Amino acid sequence: MGKQNWKPGTMVYPLPAVMVSCGASKEDYNIITIAWTGTICTDPAMCYISIRPNRHSYEIIKKHGEFVINLTTKDLAYATDWCGVKSGKDFNKFEEMNLTPGKSKEIKAPIIEESPLSIECKLKQIVELGSHDMFIAEVVNVQADEKYIDTESGQFRLDKAQPIAYSHGHYYELGKLIGRFGYSVMKKKTKKKLTKNNSNK
Repeated sequence: MGKQNWKPGTMVYPLPAVMVSCGASKEDYNIITIAWTGTICTDPAMCYISIRPNRHSYEIIKKHGEFVINLTTKDLAYATDWCGVKSGKDFNKFEEMNLTPGKSKEIKAPIIEESPLSIECKLKQIVELGSHDMFIAEVVNVQADEKYIDTESGQFRLDKAQPIAYSHGHYYELGKLIGRFGYSVMKKKTKKKLTKNNSNK
């Protein structure tokens, strides 16, 4: 069997399915589900989201220059999808999905309290691309749910929150741990310990 050539398309999968919250007051709070998102710089910490100009959240974020990227979980899968197919012009998404708008530390846009990790962002630049515009932002604060912080190691255990990913129109649970960054060059003793810990889960 060979390989097929397809026309150019967005086939970089899987991706995070995140709920982006925005608005500076309760009257214009909104949530938009986005998969076109990612990290673009470590220092300063920067990320991006890409939004169609006709989406309700587009003008809200452009006006206020800030937003929150809220990571999603298996328990939030239904709300994640719903907030992606319904418009904030017609619904109060926080109320409809029983989600709680919480207070950000550095910006006015709300976090979603039910999310295990909320990333507060200040808009730096909008890049017009075509079907979507890229909103490049600096991360100004991160709020992590304490129930996912290991009391012994202090490590944030996002895996315990059962995060979901988006792949070509479908949502998936993440699978078992197969390694961590740098495991290919770890000393055998360390690698063996990592494998043993994983098998005991």
